[in-house]
Amino acid sequence: MHIPSACTQDIDILTFDQALNSIPDKDYDEKKWIYVPASYSEYRYILGTRGENPLICIGINPSTAEPDNLDNTLKSVERIAAYNGYDSFIMFNVYPQRATNPDDMDREMNCLLHDENLKAFRYILSLYSSGRHPAIWASWGNLIEKRPYLVDMVMDMIDVGKQYGAVWYSCGKISRRGHPHHPLYLKRDTVPEVFDIESYCCMVKNLCKKSIVRKKNNEDRTGLEITI
Repeated sequence: MHIPSACTQDIDILTFDQALNSIPDKDYDEKKWIYVPASYSEYRYILGTRGENPLICIGINPSTAEPDNLDNTLKSVERIAAYNGYDSFIMFNVYPQRATNPDDMDREMNCLLHDENLKAFRYILSLYSSGRHPAIWASWGNLIEKRPYLVDMVMDMIDVGKQYGAVWYSCGKISRRGHPHHPLYLKRDTVPEVFDIESYCCMVKNLCKKSIVRKKNNEDRTGLEITI
């Protein structure tokens, strides 16, 4: 389990380029794994296996997984990628701060960390061999509602993906609130389906606005009751 030691605004952050060239603190097969930074830290840009046709899975934020020590979520991602003919998988996240419980994520977005995460996203999209359209699996479930800034980050990722001809997918049933299914508990033979990510983000933006209004109304009512 990983509990953040501090807000990411209060710790030193390696740029993506620095992290990409960092030195591992544990032995693992660097020809098999891509792991950025190369040692365990308060954030993780990339974790996956190397290949020419990876399935890029997008979660909300990373937990404790690292090379040769995948958690159950990443084991599921690896199985589904292999079943569907991808030669590798990459686990990426909307926000790179490690927190096993997403409620522990930064309350306010760290803009520097987001900018470096987008550089990491461009890097993994560039790994695709010429002529292939990057396959991006949206897989965060309802967790995107944990922070208002998360949907804006996804929209930035959509813009980057367009530059590489990326295609977005979901796996499994869409939730009652319209969110793509989390990888955990999906069967290995689950087949990705094309996902309208832009329409989805518009829907989530509306959900966030309603949530903010609802919260403000509750606060106003509480304040009125105290006054009375």
